[in-house]
Amino acid sequence: MKRLALSAFLGLSAVIRAHAEPVNFVTEEYPPFSYREERVLKGTSVEQVEKLMAAAGIDYTMEMLPWARAYSLAQSQPMTCVFSTAHTAKRDPLFKWVEPLLMDRNILIAKAGAGVAPKDLEDAKRYTIGTQREDYTDTILREKGFTKLDVTSDFNATFRKLLNGRIDMMPISELYFRQLKSEQPLEQVLVLSSQPMAIACQKEFPDDLLARMQAALNALIADGTQKAIFAKYKLEGGN
Repeated sequence: MKRLALSAFLGLSAVIRAHAEPVNFVTEEYPPFSYREERVLKGTSVEQVEKLMAAAGIDYTMEMLPWARAYSLAQSQPMTCVFSTAHTAKRDPLFKWVEPLLMDRNILIAKAGAGVAPKDLEDAKRYTIGTQREDYTDTILREKGFTKLDVTSDFNATFRKLLNGRIDMMPISELYFRQLKSEQPLEQVLVLSSQPMAIACQKEFPDDLLARMQAALNALIADGTQKAIFAKYKLEGGN
């Protein structure tokens, strides 16, 4: 009996300790959803995470890393979540999810005037496409049969290659493209995919914390806060 009581006490203590630990959020440099301004993290997804965690009353930390590193940590480290993560069928069983931070289409873009004009996705396979390691677009491109891929560590590296003419096209959020095309010589080529963007948490993440986070995000969407955040960053669409 004493052993059973001790075992139950230790189990309860472990749960209490886990809940006392902060949630560790990791994200990538991908404006306007997440980016660093001097040492301050900003962006539409960053602000939503900050607001929903405050509303849920849960302590957290937030760090910006290369996408492949952030994605790996969220699969292997307890109490860790990565955002903004495309919720795809292949990724669904790998995480626990809080969503949507936004609904978005992913499009292939080219440098304006580069003469890149495939008729469809099949025709686009003859061009060199840039993407990021462990990014969902890398998986989508490979699943669709693209083989001429140039894979970098982060979005900015791929984008520089596009502007410098070292790749022909790259996938990008359609919402971000609407903002970016007024600042850079870019043109939309084709639609690649459509998906919700979410917070993806490690598989052993506590269900009660996950439920509180989802309820807080639902409230942000219902009361118009999410829409106001998109407007602040001059993004159309969203949820």
